[in-house]
Amino acid sequence: MEELSDSIDVISIGDIVTDAFIKLIEDQAQIIEKDDKRLIAMEFGSKIPYDHVQIVEAVGNAANAAVSFARLGLNSAFVTNVGNDSYGRDMIESLNENEVDTRFIKINHNKKSNYHYVLWYKDERTILIKHEEYDYHWPHITPKELPRWVYFSSISEHAMDYHDQIADWLDDNIDIKFAFQPGTFQMEAGVHRLHRLYKRCEVLILNREEAVIVGGGNHEDINDLFDKLHEIGPRTVVITDGPSGAYASNGSVRLKMPLYPDPAPPTDRTGAGDAFASTFVAALAKGQDIEGALMWAPINSMSVVQSVGAQAGLLSEYQLQSFLRKAPNWYHTSNLNN
Repeated sequence: MEELSDSIDVISIGDIVTDAFIKLIEDQAQIIEKDDKRLIAMEFGSKIPYDHVQIVEAVGNAANAAVSFARLGLNSAFVTNVGNDSYGRDMIESLNENEVDTRFIKINHNKKSNYHYVLWYKDERTILIKHEEYDYHWPHITPKELPRWVYFSSISEHAMDYHDQIADWLDDNIDIKFAFQPGTFQMEAGVHRLHRLYKRCEVLILNREEAVIVGGGNHEDINDLFDKLHEIGPRTVVITDGPSGAYASNGSVRLKMPLYPDPAPPTDRTGAGDAFASTFVAALAKGQDIEGALMWAPINSMSVVQSVGAQAGLLSEYQLQSFLRKAPNWYHTSNLNN
C-alpha cells in the first residue's frame, strides 16, 4: 500500500461488519402481512435449501460511506473497532484495497469482529445482527491529520459515552464540518441525549420515517418535518422518501429530487441509503451546493442496487458524471414550495 498522506478530507465513524448473504430460493419462503408488518416465513423445524452464500467484507453504514468517499476521489479515513481475529484482519485489508486510510482502526484483543447474517429474499434482505461490546475511545488525531469533514453513522448501543467524546473533539475543532446519519440505537437514545451532535450538524440525513422519530414532525407534511429538524440544530437537512425521491433544506431553500431511473430491476437494495447519504456529503466536500449534491446522490444509490452488497456498485466521480450527462431531461431538482 502507498504511504498515506496526513491530509484527510473526511473521517467516517461507526461500526464495521462482515455480512454473509444467504440467497434464499424463492419457493422456499414467502412474505406474509401481519399487524402492519411484512414477515418472512419458512417452514419451522425443517431443512430449507438455499441458493448460495456470498461474503461481503468491511460493510456497515459508516464503512460503506468511507469506501464511497474514497471511490469519489476524496482522501477518506475510518475510525472503527475490529476484533483480533481473521474477520477483523480481512476487513482492514478490504478497506486498504479500497484506498481507505485505516490508521485510526482499533484492534481489540480477546474480542471478536462483528459478523452478521443476511437473509436475501428476492431484492430485499433481513439482517441477523449482533454487535460486539468494544471499549470505545476516540483516537488521538494530530493537527496535521484533522479532516475537513466528519461523517458519523450507526454504532453500538454500548457506545453512548463515545458520543460525548466525539462531541468534545468537535467542540475543540470548530472548523470541521459534521455530517450525521444516525443509526437505530442513536435514534432510540433521543435528541436530548445527543443534542450536542444534532446542534453541531452541518448535514443531517434521515429517511422520512426516521425524520418523524427524531424530530417529531407530521409524517405527511414534509415542511413540518424540516421545521422540526432544523429546530434541533442541523443547518442542512436531507430526507429520503423511497420511490418518491428525496428532499433537502438549508433553511432558506427547499428542494425535491426524483430518483435516477434504474437501468434494470434492483438486485439487492443493501446500502442504497448509505450511497445516497455519503454521495450527498461528498458532493458538498467537492464544492457543490445542495442542488448539485441532490443531483449526484441518487445516481450512486441507483448503481449500488444493481449489485450484491453495499459497495460493489459504488461509482467513481468520472462514472457518476457520465450517468449525469445521460440523465433524462426530467432529472433535476424542483422547488418544494412551488
